[in-house]
Amino acid sequence: MTAIPRSRLSIRLRARVLSAFFILVALLLAIRLYFIQIVHGEDYQRNAMGQYVDTNPDLVDRGSIYFTTKDKVAVSAAVMQNGWRVAIQPPHLVDADAAYKALNAIVPIDRNRFMQSTAKKNDPYEEVAFRLDDAASKAVRALRIPGVILVRDQWRFYPAQKLAANVLGFVGYSGERRRGLYGLENFYQDTLAHESASISINPFAEIFTSAQTLITSDPAAHSGNIITSIEPSVERELEETLDIVMKTYTPKRAGGIVMDPHTGEIIAMALRPSFDPNTYNLESDPAVYSNPMVAGRYELGSIMKPLTVAAGLDAGAITPETTYQDRGCITVSTYRICNFDQKSRGLATMQDVLNFSLNLGVSFIADKMGYPVFTRYMRAYGLGEKTGIDLPGEVTGDLSPLGDGLGPNINYDTAAYGQGISVSPIAMTRALAVLANGGILPTPHVVTAIKYDSGITRAVSIPEGRRVLKSETAATVTNMLVKVFDTELLHGTLKQEHYAIAAKTGTAQIPKPGGGYYPEGTYLHSFFGYFPAHDPRFIVFLFAIEPQGQTYASATLARPFMDIAHFLINYYNIPPDR
Repeated sequence: MTAIPRSRLSIRLRARVLSAFFILVALLLAIRLYFIQIVHGEDYQRNAMGQYVDTNPDLVDRGSIYFTTKDKVAVSAAVMQNGWRVAIQPPHLVDADAAYKALNAIVPIDRNRFMQSTAKKNDPYEEVAFRLDDAASKAVRALRIPGVILVRDQWRFYPAQKLAANVLGFVGYSGERRRGLYGLENFYQDTLAHESASISINPFAEIFTSAQTLITSDPAAHSGNIITSIEPSVERELEETLDIVMKTYTPKRAGGIVMDPHTGEIIAMALRPSFDPNTYNLESDPAVYSNPMVAGRYELGSIMKPLTVAAGLDAGAITPETTYQDRGCITVSTYRICNFDQKSRGLATMQDVLNFSLNLGVSFIADKMGYPVFTRYMRAYGLGEKTGIDLPGEVTGDLSPLGDGLGPNINYDTAAYGQGISVSPIAMTRALAVLANGGILPTPHVVTAIKYDSGITRAVSIPEGRRVLKSETAATVTNMLVKVFDTELLHGTLKQEHYAIAAKTGTAQIPKPGGGYYPEGTYLHSFFGYFPAHDPRFIVFLFAIEPQGQTYASATLARPFMDIAHFLINYYNIPPDR
């Protein structure tokens, strides 16, 4: 029998020793893991939560919203901002008072709310502070307070604060989910919203947490960012002008629109009072969130008159040379209607009707047209339909008093000067744009393009406008409105030497909810104008509800309109047209 060499025995022995060693190490590791996961699992998991897994499984990414400058540069209007929340685990918080003092020195925390949260000993998680930046979060982390954890957070941030707030809306909670509330945030929710995605902060947390609580990267299929036609400098000018109107005349509400009358692009839209979408929850009156330029319906008064004159001309019922006998007041269907001053003008022309804003003049035009034809034009202007603007809550104009053109005569006579029928400011601005652009009804819109995460940018498809008036009709009424501005508005003091401006005021009684109108002195003032009149770049609409100290819109809104017009002419370097 051959003896086994000593060297081979030595190798086998070494292998057995090494195997035994590795088995022993594996056994020790298994025992150690048993104690970590089973015996002390909760302690380690709690420590891991406090030191490593600083995450929020409900993080939701969201597309951005951009303004667009006149030079076509995108400017952030709404973005996601990253930061931290502070949360506590009441069962593990040893000294609530000391914890509060330490945390409050870094980030302001409401003491009563904090103490109420710490008292919930059966609640494993209570959030106590929000929107911490990295510096503040590092300071909190350095405290190493048992039962205090940092959680990754995201929130919606509006860099321009109040600018275009009623257009943008804000992001808030609907049930248990965050989503767009009001404005573009709401209307484009499906485009802006991204599916939930969690973000891993520290890979070593895997050792201490279960698969269910481990944060992993799981990006959703993104939609995109939206690019708007809102020009931030124009928006700021409009808002500052409205601030002056509010301060000077203290109306209950004031608003304005700047629109391209050809394309329907909204260059600016604003309301006062308004709010800061970054701190929307601090507002005591949620009514400030709404946008009555789209969601409100009003009797807007005499700015309707140019549309009535245009309808009469277009239908062939009148010509610019047509005259009528103005008696100051008449009786229609047992109702008495009068000019605003109840004065007779005698033999009056169609230019007089606009110059002196004669109620009896447009009543005469409606009668000459015939009520069915008059009604057809009012509907053709889109006053009884939604404009299709990409903002939520749009209301349909109420033309029900007109019916099919066979209602009481008084309804048509008053509708001719903007009383008895109610429309939204955006619908009226759209209808008046027909006069500015040669007779086409445009589609107002705020978003011009969507930039998808793939890098592709697509323009938003806008329905082609429909023709409402002959181009000759629109040109004729434009010339008439230029004469109004040059000779009659504030006695011709606003006439511009090198720019033709077409404009008209409106002063309307405000209807009571139960019928009838509020007493004298309670008015809605409105104003519109477009320029340069014969090839306009912009149409501007302004309104104020119950302004104080002045009876007529010419006194409250004409000069604010001119402030905006001067700004636009200079800012866009618009060449003179006369």
